[in-house]
Amino acid sequence: MEIGQKVRVRRLRDRSPKEVIERLGKTGVIKEFKMVDGSGVGVVVKFEDNFITWFFEDELEPG
Repeated sequence: MEIGQKVRVRRLRDRSPKEVIERLGKTGVIKEFKMVDGSGVGVVVKFEDNFITWFFEDELEPG
């Protein structure tokens, strides 16, 4: 995965807020990467409606 790449949300690992659940199956663009809980890398994704949140890499697929 690279910054600027389009990705689709394919699943969610954990319970999530409604705003995130609504993104299942949606496509967004990777904006950056971030360290999460010391054990992995999160992917920050921006969607067409300007909503931005992060996901674990295994929750996304190339879009």
